Amino acid sequence: MHRLLRTVLLGLASLAGLVAHATPLINAAGRQALALNGRWHVIVDPYDNGYVNYRLQRFDASAKPNGGYFLDRKPATPAELIEYDFDTSASLNVPGDWNSQDDKLLYYESTVWYRRLFDFTPRSADARQFIHFGGANYEADVYLNGAKLGRHVGGFTPFEFEVTGKLRSAGNSLVVRVNNARRPEAVPTVNTDWWNYGGLTRDVMLLETPATCIRDFVLRLQPGAGRRVRGFVQLDGSAQPVKVEIPELKISVEAAADARGRANFEFELKGAQLWSPEQPRLYAVTLSSGADRLTEKVGFRTIETRGSDILLNGKPIFLRGISLHEENPLRGGRATTPADARQLLGWAQELGCNYVRLAHYPHNEHMARVADEMGILLWAEVPVYWTIHWDNPETYANAENQLTELVTRDRNRASIIIWSMANETPISPARTVFLKKLVAHTRALDPTRLISAAMERHSPPDDPRTSIVEDELAEVTDLVSFNQYIGWYVGMPDDCAQAKWIINYNKPVIISEFGADALQGFHGDRRARFTEEFQADLYRQTLAMLEKIPQLRGMTPWILCDFRSPRRHLPNIQDGWNRKGLIGENGTRKLAFAVLQEYYARKAAEYARP
Repeated sequence: MHRLLRTVLLGLASLAGLVAHATPLINAAGRQALALNGRWHVIVDPYDNGYVNYRLQRFDASAKPNGGYFLDRKPATPAELIEYDFDTSASLNVPGDWNSQDDKLLYYESTVWYRRLFDFTPRSADARQFIHFGGANYEADVYLNGAKLGRHVGGFTPFEFEVTGKLRSAGNSLVVRVNNARRPEAVPTVNTDWWNYGGLTRDVMLLETPATCIRDFVLRLQPGAGRRVRGFVQLDGSAQPVKVEIPELKISVEAAADARGRANFEFELKGAQLWSPEQPRLYAVTLSSGADRLTEKVGFRTIETRGSDILLNGKPIFLRGISLHEENPLRGGRATTPADARQLLGWAQELGCNYVRLAHYPHNEHMARVADEMGILLWAEVPVYWTIHWDNPETYANAENQLTELVTRDRNRASIIIWSMANETPISPARTVFLKKLVAHTRALDPTRLISAAMERHSPPDDPRTSIVEDELAEVTDLVSFNQYIGWYVGMPDDCAQAKWIINYNKPVIISEFGADALQGFHGDRRARFTEEFQADLYRQTLAMLEKIPQLRGMTPWILCDFRSPRRHLPNIQDGWNRKGLIGENGTRKLAFAVLQEYYARKAAEYARP
């Protein structure tokens, strides 16, 4: 009866075109799965011809859709008119963006249809199946065998649809309409300073679970509670006992799930080594309930603030960081694999970093998992960027949903210590209400991490040398983080020596951005813009300036690597790239790399003293 009811509800959801499940299965990569990555046939559809008719009526909203490409039809007779054919269309790699795979699609922003055929045999009669997407930029409409499963909005967070009872043994047709058109009411909105990579940019998997499965879990040390771990396991299915085991620590605890399928846990973490950048200790944690069993690698640590200090496991730490886009500069496309994550985070470690800002959107799940292993602290954020529609309730709901999906996916990652709400948002009453709501929502989801946002500085009209950081949002964040570009967008590097700062908050200060463009290999006078010498001099003078801020406890200069940006047009210098990277698009380090590396070596020695 339970299975029949679930099937009926799934059918009703598909007919209504509902959105994906609000909480995708945690640790999709660790599940029994059929990988659906590889070559997918695609149709580039700039007029959305396969989605709407010439009167802009959606085919998938019709009882007789006929022309929709999601039907994946062939002519029944030579006389039948069908003006598309996936089988003879081009193909692209999944995961991957379409922009870097085909020169004709470099600037393309609209719809591309993806289709994958696959066979499937379930493990057992009562097994459940879910089609899981790691991410699709930006809107995704998903169809299985001609029927709509639902849609997802947001380019960087996971989503899934249950397909139990909908799969054939052979010839399943999975069709996804992906549209990356920028829209004023979207998150992010129409104006950004990064490339709008479209497509199925992360893994696609067909997951299989028992009838009752583990959907979500949280296990974490509580700040101020010693070695006490609290958390829960959320079941999807019938209520039954749940067990949590950490074999290496000889920990085994069991709890009953309540009527909602939630089992709460609390236990002492005896004999454990806490996770830190110096010793990124991870423990195999096994969760089991009935026939479902899931193993995760989890690190345990605390993060908190005391006055202007940041405390990791109770000890002060200076966050030696760098900002990072989810892009492989050597090939100029989205970073999609664990190897990409290791390359980028490895370069950050070479720089002397113990901390990275993942800008300006949720990065691939691989990034946080690799950071857990390598011992790199992370700032993770959502793309509430510049000029969001602050008064639009749908825009807020979109931002909150993306934040929920990010926090739910990554809140068991020891590496993530900061959730960021926004970047460079102009102060207004509506904006502050919007962001304070996000802060409150995030604290409810995860009260154990720090919350911040990349705010801005300003100067009095009659005193350009004085920089003031004053933002009502800073009253509810744990950190005072802000971007500043004295020496690049404001004045010249020599102006750093005369700068004065007014920051009236007894909180840790994090400089979330500073930097200057430099074309790798372009040399000249230190006062000549776009030379490596100019960038290196700006770093020297900026670091000396920032050291005068008494609450300074970290920074993430902008940025580790050059990255593509359609805003950057200067011929023979930018050519569609933001050149603020310390590493060029060819992987070569610029002069400023060594400047920051030397500074971080000094800070590491300073904070290593007893």
